[in-house]
Amino acid sequence: MVAARLAVAPSSPTKRLRACMPPSAASSTLRLSTSASQKPATTTTAMMAAVPASSAVPPSVVPDVVRSDLRHAAEALSWQELHGANHWQGLLQPLHPLLRAEVVRYGELVEACYRAFDLDPSSKRYLNCKHGKKQILQAVGMADSGYVVTKYIYAAPDVPALPFGVCRPCSKSRWIGYVAVASESVAGRRRTTDILVSFRGTVTWSEWLANFMSALAPARFDPADPRPDVRVESGFLSLYTSDNDTGKFTTGSCRNQLLSEISRLIVEHKDEDVSITLAGHSMGSSLALLLGYDLAELGMNQGVPITVFSFGGPRVGNQEFKNRCGELGIRVLRVANLNDPVTKMPGVVFNERAARVLDGRFEMPWSKACYAHVGVEVALNFFKTGDLACLHDLRAYIDQLLKCPDQDVATDSTVRRVRDRVASMFESWRLQMAVIRTGELLRALGI
Repeated sequence: MVAARLAVAPSSPTKRLRACMPPSAASSTLRLSTSASQKPATTTTAMMAAVPASSAVPPSVVPDVVRSDLRHAAEALSWQELHGANHWQGLLQPLHPLLRAEVVRYGELVEACYRAFDLDPSSKRYLNCKHGKKQILQAVGMADSGYVVTKYIYAAPDVPALPFGVCRPCSKSRWIGYVAVASESVAGRRRTTDILVSFRGTVTWSEWLANFMSALAPARFDPADPRPDVRVESGFLSLYTSDNDTGKFTTGSCRNQLLSEISRLIVEHKDEDVSITLAGHSMGSSLALLLGYDLAELGMNQGVPITVFSFGGPRVGNQEFKNRCGELGIRVLRVANLNDPVTKMPGVVFNERAARVLDGRFEMPWSKACYAHVGVEVALNFFKTGDLACLHDLRAYIDQLLKCPDQDVATDSTVRRVRDRVASMFESWRLQMAVIRTGELLRALGI
């Protein structure tokens, strides 16, 4: 598993969002490219499997032989396997074309959050969604996704005020994602309802401040069993749990909004097989994982599988949090660019490798203050000289998944080689973060 990350804030939240967004709505058409070294049959199948329902390619142009190949592949691989019923064993190296298509599909549904976000300061919906629930997916070119949006989600972290009113325009609750329900025909599902929650990444200044609140805090989601040793990043926890009634569309904390809506949908579809899929990019992937843990800790995953698709996500909690997620059966597929510094934070120094010694047989005294990644990793490897923003860009992630041949999905040797290169690139940065994390460790130990 590759180490994790923290983002460095740019000069403005607007510039940061543009780094995560496609250059225009026209980029919503998926770009497919292949390698000459691939076998023709494999390439054709992988390309067609990677085209989600939102693609501009009409069904009439798909050759019958390709339809037949995909149909047989779908019959051999159930959606439960695609969503981690077997922890994606045998599907990652090489990346199975149907799994690749599924990951791309959820990446597009997360990217819809960026496309629909209003960045016009003169707009009455500034820093909120530009479209109503019934129009959003159609407006971003995903009318055929098979999902119907049922609720918008708003959130704001509880962060300290900065001088000169720096965070004042962004302190209100802002639109951070949506809840949607899939039709039965999506991804080969039959008599199954998929409840999707999609989260965007960091945009506002208050959200950037929350990203840097890297001290670990107990989650305490289950009142009957608070589990104080299970700790998560305090900034992400604040964004998830803080109440803020100052926003125009605010209806309580992000947590209360989500638990209420998901509970309602589970009851509404109680006569069907229900699955819950949580997807997010960057900070949004942290919220997706917190929500998955929350639902499972409250027992809402009884007979309802919970799967998290994380794109460019940072670490969220400590080793106890990781262990507890495993005990609760939360399935996490983490897509990470080996060159993306955000996936290395928080915990650039005090992480899962620093928590144990001698091949993990002995736990160090500071292990409870160390961060750990959760889930199974799909390691991508892309880097563009002169364009560091692309390292964390969600569109770049999706395009790489679509166009990269199997050998571009990193092997263990690739991981080690790129890890060494990234370590040298960020050596000075790592030293600065070491000082910060040392201070956090001393606080955690009560020194």
